[in-house]
Amino acid sequence: MNSSIAPRAPSPIVSVRPLVLPTPGRLEDLQLRLTAPVAGDGLPIVLLSHGHGPSNHLSSLDGYAPVAQYLAAHGFAVVQPTHLDSKTLPYRESDHPDAPLFWRSRAEDMTHILDHLDAIEDAFPTITGRLDRQRVAVLGHSMGGHTASVLLGARHRDPSGAILDVADPRIVAGALLAAPGRGEALSPFAATRYPFFATIDLTTMTKPALVIAGEKDGSAHLTTAGAAWHMDPFVLPPGPKSLVTLVDAEHGLGGIAGFDVAETTDESPARVTVVLRLVAAYLRSALDPDDGSWERTTSELADSKLIGRIASK
Repeated sequence: MNSSIAPRAPSPIVSVRPLVLPTPGRLEDLQLRLTAPVAGDGLPIVLLSHGHGPSNHLSSLDGYAPVAQYLAAHGFAVVQPTHLDSKTLPYRESDHPDAPLFWRSRAEDMTHILDHLDAIEDAFPTITGRLDRQRVAVLGHSMGGHTASVLLGARHRDPSGAILDVADPRIVAGALLAAPGRGEALSPFAATRYPFFATIDLTTMTKPALVIAGEKDGSAHLTTAGAAWHMDPFVLPPGPKSLVTLVDAEHGLGGIAGFDVAETTDESPARVTVVLRLVAAYLRSALDPDDGSWERTTSELADSKLIGRIASK
C-alpha cells in the first residue's frame, strides 16, 4: 500500500447493538448501533445512514463496519439506525405509501436519535457524558447520501407543490458518498419507481458537506447523466462544499458497505482507506474550525493515484 494512504494508528473501540428507541407512529421502534472509542470525552457524533442495496444485512445497523469502526477508532461516536427500507425488515415491498425507499422516515430516524440522546446514554452507560451534542454530522452512502442531503437542507415537493423540508438544525455538516443527484436526470425506471427523486432541490443544501463520487459510478438504473450525477450535490448547492472524485471507483467506492461483500464491484482496500481518511478529516475540520485535518490530509493524498481531483468552493 502506498504509504501516503496508510491508516493512522487507531484507538480501541466499543460497540453495542441493538439499542431500541420507542418510536410512536413508526411501523416499528427504531433499532440502532452505537460505536465509540473506549476512552476520551467530547466525542463528536456521526449519524451514519446506510444505503438501500440488495444485501440482507448491509442495509441495517449491522452494515458499514469499515466506516463505523474507522471513525470510532479515530475519535467519533457513530450512531447507525436501521431504516425502514432495510431488508432485515418486511416493509421494503409493502404497500406503504413511502415504500420502498422511505426517504422521509429515514430523515425522521436521525432527528429522533438526536431528540433522544439522553435515552441512548442511559442504555449505554459507557458513553454517558462523553458526547459533544454541539458537534453533530451526518454521513450517508447511496440512498443514505440522499438522507444526508435532506438533513443538510435539500428539499422535495409533494404532489400539491408544497415544500417538504426535513433539515435538522442540530446537524452541523455532512459527507455524501455516491449520493443521488438532480431530479431531471432520472432514468425512466427511477422516474417510475422512485418519483420523489424528481422533486429534489439540491440548491437549498447550504450546510458544509463533502461529496465523494466514483468516476465509473454510472448508476444507469437511476440516471441518464452517468457518473456526473453523483457530483450534483457538490455542483448545484452553494458552498462551502468539497468534492473528491475517485479514479476507477464504482458505486461501492472500494467496499465501504462491508468487509469482503459480494456486491462490491470495485473492491479495493486502498480505496476504502482513502475514503475513510478523507471523511474523518473533513468532518473533524468541519466540526472544529480550528482543526487543520482536512487541509493536511488532502495535501498528503493529492498525488494518490486513487484520486482524480479534489475541488472546493
